[in-house]
Amino acid sequence: MPTPSAVAGRFTAVRSNSLSLAASLTPEDQQIQAFPYASPTKWHLAHTSWFFETFILRRWLPALAPRRSGYEHLFNSYYEGVGERFSRPHRGALSRPRLEEIHRFREEVDHGISELLRRVDEPELLDLMLLGIAHEEQHQELMLTDILANFSVSPVSPVWREQDPAASPVGPAPRWVPFGGGLHRVGHDGEGFAFDNEGPSHPVFVEDFALRNTLVTNAEVVAFIEDGGYETPSLWLSDGIAWVREHAVFAPRYWRRGSDRTWRQFTLYGERELDLAAPVTHISAYEADAIAAWLGGRLPTEHEWEIAARACGADASLARSAQDGPVLPRATAEGPGGLAGVFGEVWCWTRSAYAPYPGYRPPCGAVGEYNGKFMANQWVLRGGSCATAQAHSRVSYRNFFYLPERWQFTGLRLARC
Repeated sequence: MPTPSAVAGRFTAVRSNSLSLAASLTPEDQQIQAFPYASPTKWHLAHTSWFFETFILRRWLPALAPRRSGYEHLFNSYYEGVGERFSRPHRGALSRPRLEEIHRFREEVDHGISELLRRVDEPELLDLMLLGIAHEEQHQELMLTDILANFSVSPVSPVWREQDPAASPVGPAPRWVPFGGGLHRVGHDGEGFAFDNEGPSHPVFVEDFALRNTLVTNAEVVAFIEDGGYETPSLWLSDGIAWVREHAVFAPRYWRRGSDRTWRQFTLYGERELDLAAPVTHISAYEADAIAAWLGGRLPTEHEWEIAARACGADASLARSAQDGPVLPRATAEGPGGLAGVFGEVWCWTRSAYAPYPGYRPPCGAVGEYNGKFMANQWVLRGGSCATAQAHSRVSYRNFFYLPERWQFTGLRLARC
């Protein structure tokens, strides 16, 4: 367990980073909500502060909890046990409180937490602090993907940061990396922080399998499109082809046809020529499954992905983050075990349903709503993206989304038996 001073240092760093990610945005930028699932930036800044106030300050140091009128309603996301929640699709209608008031709220929460960590040294407090820090890191990723979604509807192609990232390098030649089957142990082993859905560690049996060394690229998806992939029902799950037809899907999210019929992509840096060497991103589970079938493979299970990552000694220190460089996926060199881009480029869809591990029990109280109640009708993703906090790049981390969702940096890696 880290010391209170170490936790205080991490808290200060993560709170500062949230403000840094929003620093280039105007108050108007931070207000908009173009889609029901994409929250305004200022809501993220308030909600993460609400989390620390509600679950930590009000319990251990209530005298320093800001307790702003209405905030417990406006900035509660999905915690039924805490109280009433404001409608998620209408967060963009919240012109009040103003952005400067939210900044003051953050400062008051920061002061209270800093004072609390000077006074109290209890394992339960430090555990909740680590959860709150990881929670804010998750919302930093959501801030970036929501900024991208909210900006994407504008005809003037606004940019998050004035930067002109270089094109992705060409990755290694595709090849298959074999892994032995049998009984393997998966899940978090109890050392260091993890979300509750990452455990308990338990044995699983898998057959021999192989993963492709590289992530699937934009060039491969262009070929899929040109071959009529989106119009070929045999490649798709039944729900997938119905989704394609209902929503007139013809390419990954944020792809656009240029005036010369070439592909372009809207990014956090504006609209750019499609980078053919880069890993494909912003695809649904339906698209990932169909593209994998067209390429002669399949999606890995989450256990296969984790077993391969462990066997390869996947190093989270190689993962990029929003502070390290452009928030765009890149082709990378192979790691020691033969896999390229295990962490920090795109979330990889797996063919595994998001379900509890054997022996899983959510934490007690409202904070137990964090993960467990979402374990239905979603698929697991692994690996983290270029927008994911580096601290979350671990082999047991389980992300999850509904199959049609694609506003995150979601892509795929091929598997086969």
